[in-house]
Amino acid sequence: MNNFLRLAIIFFTVIFFASCSSSMTPVEVSNALPTLTKSKYLTQSLTEESVNTNKCRYLTKDRKYVAPIGFLPKDDLRNGAKGIDEWVQLDGGNAYVLKNFKWLTLDNNGSTQLHIDFDTLICE
Repeated sequence: MNNFLRLAIIFFTVIFFASCSSSMTPVEVSNALPTLTKSKYLTQSLTEESVNTNKCRYLTKDRKYVAPIGFLPKDDLRNGAKGIDEWVQLDGGNAYVLKNFKWLTLDNNGSTQLHIDFDTLICE
């Protein structure tokens, strides 16, 4: 077997097993999401502090977004980030706080879809 064929088999095996993962851990999401959005990401504690000191105010609470399905969980998250940014912009804000997220199984094949709950805010 030539080297190209071996590399191709290894590549497709890695891609296959990577695509079998249907979600990300909370730490993975909280590390990746702020890098994927243009809007300011606020933690729960920072949000409470910022609202209490009048640095931020809520525009919309309990927004729910279902992200388009991606090939990999990171693609799902990228699609979710795009939706968050669009809602923040439509609400007239510049920040968001992630309240909850979950991947729901859609079928017997294990296909999943990312559901995101967040609040939008305007911060100085």
